[in-house]
Parts: sequence; structure tokens; C-alpha cells
Amino acid sequence: MLPVLIRIGDLEIGTHDVFVVFGVVVAVLVFRHENRRHKMDDSRLWTIAAGAILTGALFAKLGTGWRYLAEDPDPSFVGLWVHGGKTVLGGLAGAYVGVLITKRLIGYPHRTGDLFAPAVALGIAVGRIGCFLTEPIGTPTALPWGITVSPEVGAQIPNCPQCTTGVLLHPSFLYEIAALIGLYTLLRWLEPRIDVPGELFKVFLLGYGTFRFVVEFVRGNDTFAFGLTGSQIFLLVTMPLLYGYFARQLVQHSYRRPPLATVPTVAGDSG
Repeated sequence: MLPVLIRIGDLEIGTHDVFVVFGVVVAVLVFRHENRRHKMDDSRLWTIAAGAILTGALFAKLGTGWRYLAEDPDPSFVGLWVHGGKTVLGGLAGAYVGVLITKRLIGYPHRTGDLFAPAVALGIAVGRIGCFLTEPIGTPTALPWGITVSPEVGAQIPNCPQCTTGVLLHPSFLYEIAALIGLYTLLRWLEPRIDVPGELFKVFLLGYGTFRFVVEFVRGNDTFAFGLTGSQIFLLVTMPLLYGYFARQLVQHSYRRPPLATVPTVAGDSG
């Protein structure tokens, strides 16, 4: 709906790219806030964050790069980086790998998931504003909150033939923004109630992955196999690992706090 946010002469700055940058900035600021709130001023945390951003960006590109390689008759590395697209799921996987590798390289022994989880949730939410303004809106719907765009605007949205028909469409990215804000709120509520270090990031991955699988049905992306999109196939492979992990945690009562110790009463003590 708004593919170019800023025009300066012949220079065009894409809306999607601007909001991706805004999302990274928001994530960094929230990460900084979490470090201070937890009184963790170790400079190595910023090295870990840099590693997460670097590998996250790389995997986000590689996650959709196969489409570019399959469709372009003369592919190149520059073309892959510019036209290869991006995927949040690939970025999350890459960031997770980047954190593990960076921590191993610099010898940081502590879990960092509780610091990253709220930052990632809000950062993706901001980035999705750019997706809403530039990418396919969603599949047709009869629900009253569906949105329409003019045929002229719809023609500017790639891979979205339904956008030019004037029918109501699911605002799928608005669903996702709302879900991410809800996940952020849930993480804040769970933080004082879960004593397992680093667990909040796994909670985020579980919630986001589950939501993402469902919302893909109304996003309007091309199906890959069995009527499912590539993202859904990826989630079908990876999400059972998370469900199995949390099932084991619950069976082992990992989240049950031990009872508070009581001070025995001495006979005859009136105090």
C-alpha cells in the first residue's frame, strides 16, 4: 500500500526496509533496558546481541533465497541479497544460532533468553508494520474487520491478485502485530513466575510459532506442499521439539516453586 516511504530525487527508500531498521532499533533499546533492569552490565552481552543480529539477517535472507535462485536466470550474490526477500522464521533461527555460537566463542556461560525475548517480540511487531504496508494483505474474508484497497494501490502489492478485486481481505499482519504485543505482555507476566533461567525465549518461540502456523492460512502466501506454505512446513518440523521440551518440563514439575521454609516454633515461646 506504501512501497516507498521516502523519495529524495531519484533515491527511493522502501517502507519495508525503514520499518525493519526501526524494529532493530526498538529491539536494541528494549534489550538495553532489560540489561539495566536485571543489573547485568557485562559488555559481552552486546557482542552476543551483535552476533544474533548478524546471523539473524543472514538466515532471514537464506530462508527465502531459494525462490530467487529458482526464478532468476542469472542469479548472483548481490541479486540474492537485494531481491531474495526475508523471512522472520529464518531470522529467528539464525539469531538463536548466532547467540549460541557467539557465547561459545567469547566464553559467556549464562543464559540470555530472558533478556532477548521481550526485545524480539516488540522488534518484530514494529517490523511487521512495514510488512502490512507493502506485502500481500491476506485472503478474502466476510468478517467485518476485513480491509480493502483500491485497484490502483492493490496493483502495487506484489503477488497479491486478490488485492485488486475490491473484496474484504484478512489484515493478517495486523493480527500478527496484535499477537506479538500480546506475547510481550505474557512474557512480562510470566517473568516473576518462572524461575528457570532463559525460559522466556522458549515461551516466545512456542507462542509465536503456534500463532504463525495458524495465521498462514489467511495470509495468502503460496503453498509449498499438502496445501501448506513453506513456513508451515518448517514449523511442522521444528515445533514438535518445543512442544516436547515443555511437556518434559511440566512432567518434571520444573516450574513448581518449592514451599517457603518455615521456622519451627519453640515450645513456650510467646513471641
